[in-house]
Amino acid sequence: MTGPSKLWRVIAGVFVLVNVAGAGYALAMGELTHALVHILALAVGYIAWSLAPWQRRRTPTPVGLPDARIDYLQQSVDAVALEVERLGEAQRYAEKLRAEQGETSPPKQVE
Repeated sequence: MTGPSKLWRVIAGVFVLVNVAGAGYALAMGELTHALVHILALAVGYIAWSLAPWQRRRTPTPVGLPDARIDYLQQSVDAVALEVERLGEAQRYAEKLRAEQGETSPPKQVE
């Protein structure tokens, strides 16, 4: 599980709403102790939410290839690039020879 479900988010939202409204109502009625209990409940709820198991697993682990695999991948890409360059040079040389001999390139076949 990578995070809290939607139900837990709804429950947390209702919890916050009830305690904020309760603290406001208690202050309006002049009940300071009652208001402090609501504020304390909000603080405890926040601490519990931040210490929840899904919060600890949420930190992304750095995903990276080991250096040996990166080096091997870089060597493979370099080898492919070198072969493509060689093919291009061979094609240009063949076209140059055909042009010098007065030949035209063979017509493309339509399938």
